[in-house]
Formats: sequence, structure tokens, C-alpha cells
Amino acid sequence: MREVVVARLRPHVRVLFWPTVLLLAVCAAYGYFGGRYVDGWPAIAAAAGVLVLVGWVYPLLAWLARNYTITTRRTVVRSGVFVRLRREVLHSRVRSVTMRATWLQSLFRSGDLEADLGGDQEVVLRDVPGAVLVQEVLHDLIEASRPD
Repeated sequence: MREVVVARLRPHVRVLFWPTVLLLAVCAAYGYFGGRYVDGWPAIAAAAGVLVLVGWVYPLLAWLARNYTITTRRTVVRSGVFVRLRREVLHSRVRSVTMRATWLQSLFRSGDLEADLGGDQEVVLRDVPGAVLVQEVLHDLIEASRPD
């Protein structure tokens, strides 16, 4: 049987809300204070640049760097901005898939999926959008991968 990609997912985009609010606040503050203090604009620009890099660019890169690929045989979790981490889990090794959702995640229909591999090993897919559907798909794929 050929391996087919079923889904490619990222964590819910909601995690970029506060960094985007910070970006807008920094831009507004720079627009206001940058024009008022003509002599000190390089220091204000440097502070704004550092705030944008740390508060918006890094969270964006971290969000872009984390993704989940679900195929008919395995689930691949990739993460890391500077050091890449890749973890593959064969569906035949998974014992169960559990979903946890906070009230905020439930509001956006997302959640954390925990795949139990037996013993103390587990793989966590954090803040997956459409978590209930993804859990059902994983259950079907796990059941299909079990030997008869």
C-alpha cells in the first residue's frame, strides 16, 4: 500500500493574536514618538525594531516552524526555529489518542491531541485546529494499520 498524505496542519493561528497586537502597538508608538523626538529617533527606532523582532517575528517563525503531517502510515511532528526536531510515529505503535481542550481551545474548536505509545511515551500535537475531526481520522488510520 502506498503512503498518502492525509493532512498537513499547524497549531491554531490564534497564538499570533497577542504578538500582532504588540506589533500594532509598537508601530503606533513609533509613529507617535518617532516624529516628536527628532534627536532621539535612532534609539526609538532601535527599541521598536528589537520589540518587533522579539515580540512578533520570533513567534511568527516559531508558529511557521511547527507543523504536523498525518499520512496513512505515520504522523510526523516537526518543530524548532534554530534547531529542527522531527519525530515520526507509526500508527501501528499508537495505543490510543486522547484530546484535551481548554475553554478557549473549545471556543475555537482546537485542542491538544496526545498519542499514547505505551509505557511512558507519548506524542503531543499541540493546539490542533479541528481537533475532534483530526482525532477521528487518527482513530480510523490507527485501526486500519493494525494487523488482522
